Amino acid sequence: MSISAFDLFSVGIGPSSSHTNGPMIAARRFVVELDEAGLLAGVRSVRVELFGSLGATGRGHGSDKAVLLGLLGEHPGTVDPDVVDGQVRRVHDSGRIELLGARGIDFDPGSDLVLHRDRSLPGHPNGLVFTAWAEDGVSERTFYSVGGGFVVADGETPAQGGEVLPHPFATADELIGWCRRTGSSISDVVLANETARRPEPEVRQGLLEIWSAMRDCVRRGCERDGELPGALRVPRRAARLRTRLDQGDGSADPLGVQDWVSLYALAVNEENAAGGRVVTAPTNGAAGIIPAVLHYYTRFVPGADEDGVIRFLLTAAAVGSLCKQAASISGAEVGCQGEVGSACSMAAAGLAEVLGGTPEQVENAAEIGMEHHLGLTCDPVGGLVQIPCIERNAVAANTAIMAARIALNDEGTHVVSLDTVLKTMRETGADMSHRYKETALGGLALNVVAC
Repeated sequence: MSISAFDLFSVGIGPSSSHTNGPMIAARRFVVELDEAGLLAGVRSVRVELFGSLGATGRGHGSDKAVLLGLLGEHPGTVDPDVVDGQVRRVHDSGRIELLGARGIDFDPGSDLVLHRDRSLPGHPNGLVFTAWAEDGVSERTFYSVGGGFVVADGETPAQGGEVLPHPFATADELIGWCRRTGSSISDVVLANETARRPEPEVRQGLLEIWSAMRDCVRRGCERDGELPGALRVPRRAARLRTRLDQGDGSADPLGVQDWVSLYALAVNEENAAGGRVVTAPTNGAAGIIPAVLHYYTRFVPGADEDGVIRFLLTAAAVGSLCKQAASISGAEVGCQGEVGSACSMAAAGLAEVLGGTPEQVENAAEIGMEHHLGLTCDPVGGLVQIPCIERNAVAANTAIMAARIALNDEGTHVVSLDTVLKTMRETGADMSHRYKETALGGLALNVVAC
């Protein structure tokens, strides 16, 4: 596995990992590279252009704000969501920006930050071009935000880590092979790979910190009321749902647990839509699914403990790595099947693992979770990560639980493999019209009036 769990699960801000966190990382990387080359002090002006899906839905996804924050030197993992609007407002009001917080230049977001709605770059639907004019020449750099906050520069490939792992795998078949040869669970195989990168205590502590960040996000989402930002004026529902569930009459509703699972997912994705701090899992648009299923495990499964949380996240990371390597986790590349579908698959696998599933049953759970999201389009109304994104997470979280239960009630033998489904997801994404790939040009985005 070339992708670490700590790459798939990273702390950032909403509303989008590819459209918010990625552009922020790219902008920051551009000015850091200028600084490291000794060019920053001589920079007189900067121009930023966003292409493809970034240009089409960048305003609704906060891509323009993210670029300004990145130029200022902010990073998604450390920026304070509560001061973001003030930082962006100062740039707009003053017509100046402090590159890396040090080099002040004139900058007009209206003309120096351009969103091309109808132009794309060849490398990926999410493209950014940065140009800096300095005293001794012009520096230009092209970046692509390839999903989940991952960013690559034009001409380079995503970092492969370069490490020698004890159990490398690029397919589910290879992963199951390691389990059979070693007699290990999937989480054991992934843990062995992670401990080749850092000591085991650090791995475990880091995963528990990710879980803590997920819990914090759910808590905040359950406490905040009002409307989400944007012209849609979507009301927050998690806080009101939490109150109703807490005040329940105790009747034995056989589906009551599903309401709690939906609550957890809604809470996360409302926080994400509001620009709050979330964990990409594996993207922001699908960030509510894994936390919701993990809350289901810790609250409703007898014997749940921290070791189970760690094993859940390790197993989910294995499936997320397969999704990213064999297909994509970018809505702009393959539609929402790559985001919500991948997250559902990851959550189903993690739950099957901690419920005692064999490696074959875990792989089956992941396959079921992905198979029934094939062809899912990304059509955010108004370019906002709200409709249908928020409810979609709640539905997918419950689907993940059902997928795990179906797999555990069988012996792990099944006709369609996870590798086959991921290949199909990649091919389906290639066949899908660009209108259904996070452009807000088709589907609900076209048929629901955003006013």
